[in-house]
Amino acid sequence: MSADAPREGRRLGIDVGSVRVGVALSDPYGLLATPLVTLPRDRGAADQRRIADLVREHEVVEVVVGLPLHLSGAQSAGSQEASAYSVAVATLIEPVPVRLVDERLSTRAASAALAAQGLDSRAQRGLVDQTAAAIILQTWLDHLAHRRQESP
Repeated sequence: MSADAPREGRRLGIDVGSVRVGVALSDPYGLLATPLVTLPRDRGAADQRRIADLVREHEVVEVVVGLPLHLSGAQSAGSQEASAYSVAVATLIEPVPVRLVDERLSTRAASAALAAQGLDSRAQRGLVDQTAAAIILQTWLDHLAHRRQESP
């Protein structure tokens, strides 16, 4: 976390997939992430414009985009795509900061959580991406809370 990171306010989490983009939103205090919406991925950037609309609508102070890494920590095939996506979103929402956050196993964790609620893979399709985005965002919120506790 950099020194210029906003301390309080809503944050938006994004899980970028090749077919869908999951979006999650935090509460106004930046403590709890909840799934918000799943957008169809659009090569014409309609999904990115919708994210920019959500940032304005919810007065978001920071956006985190999941960065898919291998378990070893090395970048994956999706890392470059997520990085490019984050840059595209950043240009639409300046001056709101956009950060890349390690998303290892977030989709698997989301699928497991939805399966535990009794949803089969077909029913999960529309929810797994936004649930993964909530997991990514919650990980970041927990990181920020931990950093605040360590600060004098």
